[in-house]
Amino acid sequence: MLKRTVLFDTHRAAGAKMVDFGGWEMPLHYGSQIEEHLAVRAGCGMFDVSHMRVIDVAGAQALRALQLLLANDAGRLVPGKALYSCMLREDGGVLDDLIVYRVDQGAVAYRLVVNAGTADRDLAWMQQVRQERGFDCEFRDRTDLALIAVQGPYARARLVRAVADLGAVVETLGVFCAQALDRWFIARTGYTGEDGFEIALPSAQAVELWQALAAVGVAACGLGARDTLRLEAGMNLYGAEMDESVTPLESGLAWTVDLRTAREFIGRSALERQRAAPHLRQLLGLKLLDRGVLRSHQSVATAQGPGQVTSGTFGPTVGCSIALARVPSGVAPKDEVSVSLRSGAARAVVCRPPFVRNGRVLA
Repeated sequence: MLKRTVLFDTHRAAGAKMVDFGGWEMPLHYGSQIEEHLAVRAGCGMFDVSHMRVIDVAGAQALRALQLLLANDAGRLVPGKALYSCMLREDGGVLDDLIVYRVDQGAVAYRLVVNAGTADRDLAWMQQVRQERGFDCEFRDRTDLALIAVQGPYARARLVRAVADLGAVVETLGVFCAQALDRWFIARTGYTGEDGFEIALPSAQAVELWQALAAVGVAACGLGARDTLRLEAGMNLYGAEMDESVTPLESGLAWTVDLRTAREFIGRSALERQRAAPHLRQLLGLKLLDRGVLRSHQSVATAQGPGQVTSGTFGPTVGCSIALARVPSGVAPKDEVSVSLRSGAARAVVCRPPFVRNGRVLA
């Protein structure tokens, strides 16, 4: 049986098309995926992301555990700041990508937000590492919390109109920062390439917040728009751009890997060996020049050898089909490549993502 978030009945009442997403029954769209996409780019939209998992980390050795578990260095964080990182296997394969926040609220030192489809495995892995290394810390599974993302250039203004008590927080909160307010946790983060906020709050209060946002004109948006928005923003999707079979170095995420310091972390040795090896693959963007639509798993022919599309779709803001693709080293922006569509070979031009950021077309 599919799992449901606390907002399930609200989505159904709004006419959402519900689909199976990683074992969760989630809204794909509420009528027009393109209209939802454009609402976020030009105004403000909201997403139910309560299927994602919040994990709090507490204890005297919380930081030591995270510094071993994560490829990026949580030791750089000051209270209220956030960091994006991958969690790796010993061979460098990506178990998950996540955001870690420095909280320092009561006993809780850090807060993680992990992907829905990997959450149970992530938590089991963290517990295994904690036990094997004897770390004095604990990982608390916060299934009592809901998550709502409010995204778009008007996100700040609409959020304040919907919940006046948040005004002092959202007006001063910096990008990739977070602040607790009573039992709410407000982060200025998102997955759309636009300004916005992600709010963790008690599940019992989620419907009230959703309805308050709708009352001030925030558009309800589903997973379809979330995917086209993140792809235009050049953001990776776990299971597409990276998974256990590929490392951050071949997923456009080398910037998230801390190899500058001597810090030990799981997967470091494998990444150092891979970095020194020739012919490292890279993740770049594609814009289709011919008719058709780019899709995941399509073959890409380049002058340097074969590649593959990892994610592809029509980009409503860009106005053409776009993709992320893993291609050989030596392929460069402005190169022309050939992609195998159902209808035959089609031309595409290589570009460096993002395609869109803060409403502006870049590629």
